[in-house]
Amino acid sequence: MPRVPVILLAGLVVLGLLASYPSWRWHKIRQESKSLMQELLGGETTAFVSNRNAFSFSARNLTNEERRTFEVGDSFFTQNWVTAPASTDARDGLGPTFNALSCSSCHTLDGRAQPPATPDDPERGLLLRLSIPGAAAGSPLAEPVYGTQLQDRAINGIAAEGQLVIHYEEQEGAYADGETYSLQVPHYSVEDLAYGPMHPDTMISPRIAPVVIGMGLLEAIPEAAILALADPDDTDGDGISGRVNRVWDVEQEATAIGRFGWKANTPTVTQQVAGAFHQDIGITSSLFPDENCPFPQTACQAALHGGTPEVPADRLDKVIFYSLTLAVPAMRDVNETEVRLGARHFLQAGCAACHVPSFTTGDHAIEALSHQTIYPYTDLLLHDMGDALADHRPDFAASGQEWRTPPLWGIGLVDTVNGHTRFLHDGRARNLAEAILWHGGEGEAAREAFRKMPREARMALIRFLESL
Repeated sequence: MPRVPVILLAGLVVLGLLASYPSWRWHKIRQESKSLMQELLGGETTAFVSNRNAFSFSARNLTNEERRTFEVGDSFFTQNWVTAPASTDARDGLGPTFNALSCSSCHTLDGRAQPPATPDDPERGLLLRLSIPGAAAGSPLAEPVYGTQLQDRAINGIAAEGQLVIHYEEQEGAYADGETYSLQVPHYSVEDLAYGPMHPDTMISPRIAPVVIGMGLLEAIPEAAILALADPDDTDGDGISGRVNRVWDVEQEATAIGRFGWKANTPTVTQQVAGAFHQDIGITSSLFPDENCPFPQTACQAALHGGTPEVPADRLDKVIFYSLTLAVPAMRDVNETEVRLGARHFLQAGCAACHVPSFTTGDHAIEALSHQTIYPYTDLLLHDMGDALADHRPDFAASGQEWRTPPLWGIGLVDTVNGHTRFLHDGRARNLAEAILWHGGEGEAAREAFRKMPREARMALIRFLESL
C-alpha cells in the first residue's frame, strides 16, 4: 500500500485550495477523500452504536456460541480480583502489589483512561514504566528494586511501591491566523518510595490505558502489509521513516513484529492480555507464571497467592477472546459536508502518511476477523515524534523518541463513552487539536500544515476525526 504523499499547504482557504494548487492533484485528493467516507470501519464486525456503551459490543458477525464466550470473557474483564485466599477462588490472587483491581478499572467501558487529577484520585489508567540502561533479550532492563512498572497499590500488609505525581505547566502558542492556544506540559516524579531509592539512571515512561476495540482485526493484518509500509531510511524522501519494532514473543519464544502498546512492544493480543494481568493486577498465568515481586521485596514474595497459575488457561482464553472480538463502532455523519471537507484536509496535511486509512485482514483463528476491509488509521509502525513527546526510554527497537501510530477508529466517541477528551500516550493533550499540535519529528510537517490552516479548515479536520 503506497503512502499518501505529505503535501505542505500554507494559507489554505476553507476548501483547502491554493491559487497555484494543481487541479489534477486537487482532483486526486478529492477522490482519495471519498474512500475515507466508510461507515464500516471494522468491516463486517462493525457495530452500529454511538452511545455510552459504544466500545463494549461484540463483533457483529460472531456465531451464537462465540457470543456466549464473549460474554463470559466480559465478566472476567469487568469484575474485580480479590486478595487470596478467598471463597471466590475464581478471582483471588490480587497483587501483592498492583495498579488496578480489574481490566475495566483502567479501560472503563472498554474505553480510554485519563490522567489522575491528584495522587489519591480514584481514577485509574495512567501507569509508569521503569527501566535502567541496557536490555535483556532486547527488552528494557528492569529497575533493580521496583521492576518494570511502578505499583502504586498493594494488598493489606504489603507496602505499595510509591506514588506517581504529575505537575503541569502551560506552554503558549499561536496558529498562523493569530488565534492562540496553550499546551499542557507534564512533569513526572515518584514520591513515597517504600523500598528505598531507585537506581540513579532509572528511566520512566508514563502510559495511559487506551481504547481496546478492534485489537483482533489489527492482529489479523498480514505481516507483509505492515512491512510494506516500513521505510526506515526514508528512501522515498517524504520525511516519514516508519520502522517495525521487533519484540519477544513469549509463546513462540522468538522475535516477532510488535503491534500493540504505545511503543509496539507486544506482538499478540494473548501476550498483551497476559502481560496486563501480570503487571497491572498482579495475576500470574501460564505465560507469566512468577509473581511480580522484584528480589528486594521480600514481603511481596512471601505473600499468599491464588493458585498456580492464578488465572487458569480456560479463563485467560475467554478474556483474550473478548479482547480480540470487541467491535469497532461505525463511522458517523459520512454525508455531512464538513466531515467530507475535513477528510480532504486530513489528506492534504499528510496525516494519512502515518495514520494509514485502510487494510484488508488475512486469515485468523477467529473466522469473523478474517478477510475484512478495515479502516483503523494506523500503520502500526514506530515514528520519531520529536523531543517534546520523547520519554527517552528505549523499548526493544523503539528509541526514546519513537511511538507507534495509534489507531484513530473510535476516537470521536471517547468523550461519549469516558467523559473526557484526553489524548496521546500520557493524556497530556486536552483535545484533538492539542494532540495534533504536540506532533514533532516526523509529524512536524503535518502539524505545521494544520497550524497554518484557517480556522474553518482546522475545525473541519477535527470534525472529520470526531466522526471516526
